[in-house]
Amino acid sequence: MKRKLVILGAGESGIGAALLGKAKGYEVFVSDAGSIKEQYLKELQDNRIEFESGKHTTEKVLQADLVVKSPGIPEKAELIQKLRANGNLIISEIEFAAQFTNAKLIGITGTNGKTTTAMLTYHILKTGGFNVGLAGNVGTSFARQVLTENFDWYVLELSSFQLDDSYELKLEIGVLLNITPDHLDRYDYDFQKYIASKMRIFHLVHLGRHAVYWQDDPQIGEGIAKATRGLNVHPFSLSGDAAEITYIQNDRLFYVPNGIEVSAPRADISIKGLHNALNAAAAGNAALVAGVSPEALLEALKTFKGAEHRLEPVRELNGVEYINDSKATNLDSVKYALDAFENPIVWIAGGIDKGNEYNLVNQLVQDKVKALICLGKDNSKLITSFENLVPVVRSTDDLIQAVRWAKELAKPGDIVLLSPACSSFDLFQNYVDRGNQFKKAVLEL
Repeated sequence: MKRKLVILGAGESGIGAALLGKAKGYEVFVSDAGSIKEQYLKELQDNRIEFESGKHTTEKVLQADLVVKSPGIPEKAELIQKLRANGNLIISEIEFAAQFTNAKLIGITGTNGKTTTAMLTYHILKTGGFNVGLAGNVGTSFARQVLTENFDWYVLELSSFQLDDSYELKLEIGVLLNITPDHLDRYDYDFQKYIASKMRIFHLVHLGRHAVYWQDDPQIGEGIAKATRGLNVHPFSLSGDAAEITYIQNDRLFYVPNGIEVSAPRADISIKGLHNALNAAAAGNAALVAGVSPEALLEALKTFKGAEHRLEPVRELNGVEYINDSKATNLDSVKYALDAFENPIVWIAGGIDKGNEYNLVNQLVQDKVKALICLGKDNSKLITSFENLVPVVRSTDDLIQAVRWAKELAKPGDIVLLSPACSSFDLFQNYVDRGNQFKKAVLEL
């Protein structure tokens, strides 16, 4: 008798898991409480995979031998609680797909910089001649690639939600960038639970393999020795006061994993800002550990094109530079964005607040922001937080209006920065939709 595989959520990861599951002999049922995009509906129909939309039929879901859950479904959801009580095994799409590949895996997590670091690591490996795929929270799902490709390596961007439902990934290299408060609504507003979720990445690394982490982060430092026990450690830092630490000094990046010494001028790194230098430190560490040559690393740092929706230049108009940083859905990302520019900033922010403590960026806002345009259905917290720090504060739920105001307020030499600090779901489908609409509005000015 075929084992029953239930997929909860019919997005890219869910459909990829469904197709892979069917190919591996499972009886597959896909259930999505919302609507299913037309392209995915067609794939389900063409492959004769049973599905439902607009509901979860509890009785059918509970019959599963294995459940693959969308990372967007919280643990506290009633259906998940029923599955737990029933003893059903629930895993991530990443965990499911990993069972069916012999490729070596590099997993990358952190509160900020995951996508950029994953894309840069992938780019360095590609430049170095590796047969490598990129998956996780970026691009085509891991499951779909395992089904259709034959890569020797994968670089996986991993959220805390994906880590929570993964148990035996057996990563070759685990990379942890930083840990700052985010998604606390998913962790009972307990920062320690979120920290534990991020630190899980090192429990998913093969014994004797490799851990790359930012040594300066106090949240990482407290538990890193225990988390990386049995692993080869490769820290990176803002200082080079200890051996075997990749560090930044005098506008150069010094890589020293496994006794390899490589020096790269920060000016040669295509993506700018201190946070991106740290991302480059992490990516370069991982790539050198994987076996990339120093020459390939240096070439890749020069040629890498940054991730879309992350400090992405849109255009320059009348001496004003417009920057799309829609992926900045938490305060730490915004801090990096504000810190990246010296010129006065017209800041567009807002959406669904994630429990931000805006006072953490007060000094940066006071020093750099000449005007704040709040973009969301409820902007009261943003207004209250900054109205006494910023000369001009305006509020709207219309992105086109926000962009027009930004043009009006900005002078030659200024920066218009969309860096929301909030999730996008009050006005947009997701951060990608928000970023694309912003770019369209800017290009139509």
